[in-house]
Amino acid sequence: MQLLSDTTFAAFGLNEKTVANLAAKGYEVPSPIQAELIPIALTGRDCIGQARTGTGKTAAFMLPSMERLDLSLPAVQILVLAPTRELSEQVMEESKKLCGGRIRLALGVGGRPIHTQIRQLENGAQAIVGTPGRIIDLLRRGVLKLDKLKIVVLDEADRMLDIGFRPDIERILKHCPQQRQTLLLSATMPEPVEKLARRYMIDPQMVDLSEDNVVVDTIEQFYITVDENRKRATLLRVIAQEKPAQAIVFTRTKRGADKLHEIFSRRLKSDRIAAIHGDLPQSRRDRVIRDLRAGKLRLLIATDVVGRGIDISGISHIINYDIPEFCDDYVHRVGRTGRLCSAGNGRAITFVRSDQGGELTNIEMRINTVLPEYRIDGFEASVPRERTQRKIRKFGV
Repeated sequence: MQLLSDTTFAAFGLNEKTVANLAAKGYEVPSPIQAELIPIALTGRDCIGQARTGTGKTAAFMLPSMERLDLSLPAVQILVLAPTRELSEQVMEESKKLCGGRIRLALGVGGRPIHTQIRQLENGAQAIVGTPGRIIDLLRRGVLKLDKLKIVVLDEADRMLDIGFRPDIERILKHCPQQRQTLLLSATMPEPVEKLARRYMIDPQMVDLSEDNVVVDTIEQFYITVDENRKRATLLRVIAQEKPAQAIVFTRTKRGADKLHEIFSRRLKSDRIAAIHGDLPQSRRDRVIRDLRAGKLRLLIATDVVGRGIDISGISHIINYDIPEFCDDYVHRVGRTGRLCSAGNGRAITFVRSDQGGELTNIEMRINTVLPEYRIDGFEASVPRERTQRKIRKFGV
């Protein structure tokens, strides 16, 4: 849907105080996902919204949810589930801005003092944002009660299922009243997400803003064929040639992220490089995200699980040091750099070994785009096969 230039938040019929708060906080024109999902959600109907991260999904589900709250009732009426602590905290902070102090919020995530979260619930929190594991913990302790719940939001549902949260999500949903509204937000709609929707949603209306090309047009995407033993040298060359303002380098494993961080910190002699993955203490992960937002870091090496929770508009480059295992992970990774303003178009470069051509083809089919090859001036990332064969004959091997 093309957003009309005269569309306003007031046109949705939102509470006057909400509209005034939005204007004061600088929310001027609804994004496409907000323009389509908010009117449907305001009717109380179940709704599925497919759109990439960074398109304003939090406001799309939180604004209509707030409208249905009974502000005089000190009980949880909104539950938002998200895949990671980082994303939960981002949703929490955005929700605080949106509500303007009119509703009481609680955060339910691991890696944070649980007694603080229990106190928020005991003080009459009306909405809680959290990860499935901690929400189950709070339910088990009896401090989180969902009998007054009106709305459940499954944010980034595809990623929650990727991580393996399906049993936890189903357990939580079984605690929720059957008479409720369910909103599901997802960047992609793989079969597991569709199955979840069919089982736990009632005649949901679909809002699909993914379009045929699931990666935004403002991202220039490339691949580079690289030998495994030349990947580190290739990464150094790419950074030198691209000169990124801020880049995220994705690896498949935590060990790979740590090793790359160790080597590059020493090689580049810079303290503007950091690694982030699920094994790091929460305090360190928080510090890395703060430094990235503040522009103190130029290069972040991340795994998919944590990288998915990073929503920062200053990222100019995504480098897939390891080609993602799943096509949808490519979409999520590359989406990190789709919202640049002053820095111009984002760029994504994917390292592909000669035996990974099939994986590259699957990605291209997923995004409906043929990626051009990336060239590095005066450097070959991969030795041509025929040249290798000539060397073998030359040395009589």
